[in-house]
Amino acid sequence: MFINRLPASFTKRPRASSTKQLRASSIKQPPASSGQQQPKASKLSDNGLRQCLRIAVGAWFGFLISQLMHWNYGVFFTVFPMFLLGIIPVFNAHVVRQFLGNACLNVVEISLVVGLTQHLPVVMTGLVFLMFLGRFTLMARGPLFVFGANGVLTLSIMLHFASYPDLDLFDLLASNTVASFLAVAIAALMHWLFPDVTPRQPPPRQAKTAALKRHQALIGALTATLSFLVFQLLDLRDSLSAQMATILILFALGYHGARMSAWRRAIGTLLGCNLALVLQMVLFTKSDHLLLVLLAYAIGLLLFAREHVIENAGSGIGFGGLTTLGILFGQYLRPDQDLVVDAVYRFSSMCVALLATLAVMAVLHRLLDLWPAVSSREAPHTS
Repeated sequence: MFINRLPASFTKRPRASSTKQLRASSIKQPPASSGQQQPKASKLSDNGLRQCLRIAVGAWFGFLISQLMHWNYGVFFTVFPMFLLGIIPVFNAHVVRQFLGNACLNVVEISLVVGLTQHLPVVMTGLVFLMFLGRFTLMARGPLFVFGANGVLTLSIMLHFASYPDLDLFDLLASNTVASFLAVAIAALMHWLFPDVTPRQPPPRQAKTAALKRHQALIGALTATLSFLVFQLLDLRDSLSAQMATILILFALGYHGARMSAWRRAIGTLLGCNLALVLQMVLFTKSDHLLLVLLAYAIGLLLFAREHVIENAGSGIGFGGLTTLGILFGQYLRPDQDLVVDAVYRFSSMCVALLATLAVMAVLHRLLDLWPAVSSREAPHTS
């Protein structure tokens, strides 16, 4: 019985003297001083605080190194640490193998596809679709999700740049490779400086049907390929953030998840653009002073990294703000560059791109559900 587990002082009847003490102790005592208040519980857990520091400091280091070395394609050096530390909260040999393996494979893929088929747009589009289909298939299956997700992200960025004939392809491939290895080194350093207090529990695995896996792979590959085509046909060379937005919402693997991810992504991009505008106004004509830029960038990273950890929603508001700052500061912040025009243009183009992407995904979702072999109507269950 439960009563037998209680201490004897709870089961025995108290004596008269003890009764007075109990009555006296039951009277509410006023606080010792009106100025003392109970501290509020923090929204960040111990592990969350350390992950927040890992994301902010790691992304800050990537930006600092790229600026000191005067490397091109600063977006690689700012976004890759965010991805490795934000989307993937753990760091082990399996994650490193997937991340670096994808980087090495990207060099071969982009060299062959762009170098041999750039003058054959139809053939090139077909090969781009096959590359995206392979990555999304790995993401839908699960064990190699990091390899697939990083492949989708880097392929979209590199194809965006490499498809223009006046670009130095060797410089692009070298920057991607160096940024990948640097991101792994930064992630290892951050996990050593700010280790988790308690072991993280793996997320529950989803048992998916073969049809659902094919549905997720096809809708992701078709949407990513159409995004590539549109940005090439319309010559949207300066709309990297908009194209990245259309790719990051595909990490939800399906139309319903992408719809919520797009809303969060839009909010995060809006906040990131507004913060970039504020920081630009604070810096004013001092944007060529690296120390001031580093201080402003660190403040923005800490704010969005905290939001990303608290919401725990993958590519949500916090991660949208992080990548927006990373693109604006890493790719477009120059002494002669106006971030005001860049921020306004990027937010407006991103909103249009997200709406168009969701419309395309809604149509593809309906069409694919017409065939049982690629239907998503059977909901997955957790195991």
